[in-house]
Amino acid sequence: MAKVAMLGAGFIGDFYTFSLHGQRNRDRVVVIYSRDKERGKTFAKKHGIPRWTTSMKEAVNDPEVEVVVIGLPNNLHLEAVKLAVAAKKAVLCTKPLGRNAEEAKKMLDMVEKAGIMNGYLEDLVYPPKTLKALNSVRAGAVGQVTWVRSRETHPGPHSDWFWTKEISGGGVLLDMGCHCIEIARNYIGKDIRPVEAICWADTLVKPIEAEDNAVGLVRYENGAVGQLEVSWTFRGGMDLRDEVMGTDGTIWINNFLRTGFEMFTAGGKKGYVAEKAESQKGWLFPVGDEVVELGYIDMFTDMFNAFEKKGKPRETFYDGYVVNEIMDACYRSAKSKKWEPIKLREWRGKKKTPKISGIRDFDKDHIFVKEETMPDGKVKIILKNRKTGKIIQRIRK
Repeated sequence: MAKVAMLGAGFIGDFYTFSLHGQRNRDRVVVIYSRDKERGKTFAKKHGIPRWTTSMKEAVNDPEVEVVVIGLPNNLHLEAVKLAVAAKKAVLCTKPLGRNAEEAKKMLDMVEKAGIMNGYLEDLVYPPKTLKALNSVRAGAVGQVTWVRSRETHPGPHSDWFWTKEISGGGVLLDMGCHCIEIARNYIGKDIRPVEAICWADTLVKPIEAEDNAVGLVRYENGAVGQLEVSWTFRGGMDLRDEVMGTDGTIWINNFLRTGFEMFTAGGKKGYVAEKAESQKGWLFPVGDEVVELGYIDMFTDMFNAFEKKGKPRETFYDGYVVNEIMDACYRSAKSKKWEPIKLREWRGKKKTPKISGIRDFDKDHIFVKEETMPDGKVKIILKNRKTGKIIQRIRK
């Protein structure tokens, strides 16, 4: 059993605590830190937490606490990590790790110098469907991954600080692009170096300084591409979708909006339906168990298993740092309108990755391109001549 200091009594703190306490889980939050006294008291009562405080230092240094979980606004992550490092406590931090790569690198260096266990709480690489898909990819089901498209869109975040650039560090690209980037890294291979990015980001609807829509491409050393699509102006709830394309197969995943649970109500349903749901009437798409479907249960299982075994979880501060560097390149690209290099100050993956190749021999003179069954039942084969490079077709009778 691990005893936890939860920093933050907001929306994400709720999700994290429900995950830790759910299904008779043995790990417990023993102290909650909130900047607001009444909110902290209410949160503690709701979750059965014995102590609450408005002092972050007091929460981190609580003698019972073994693990610090950061669920705070982005501008407070660095301060919280400093306190955890000073107290020699294991620390888990919500996404994004920093407001920029410089902040993220400082946090990474601090925890590694102190030798404390650290975890990057990127829940969307932990949903059950995603974990199963990742296992299939690693088993070779889709061949070499060539392109990952990840989409997260909804009507906008739930708290005021997200909308204030000085606090958050950016808009939708920082808030949700971090999910899409890390999802793509997991499928393509976290040991394959991201080399450059191109991105469009703009403020289309909301009266804010930061961007409310963004689309980007991240190119990897082996030629694979990760595509991100994020929006704070999408209407209709929260749309989480991933597509993985490889030389031998394809995977489509719909994580949230259309999950097989659909309900129509004319009278309306009072209360919470699902995260970012916009209506309580008409067609609704409730989620059976959000903390499971969004990956929180598997994420914390991985984190606390690593803590108990004195090992590393799947997602560490290093992963959070790499994501921040990619997002910095995306922001530079949104201004320059060009591909921008990803300036990793430290790379721990493969030194060099060969380009993706799906070349298959057909015979001694030809390379296979494609095979297709035509409406008349005959099979057409497209081939490339090895010597001349000419493309030809044959009919297999």
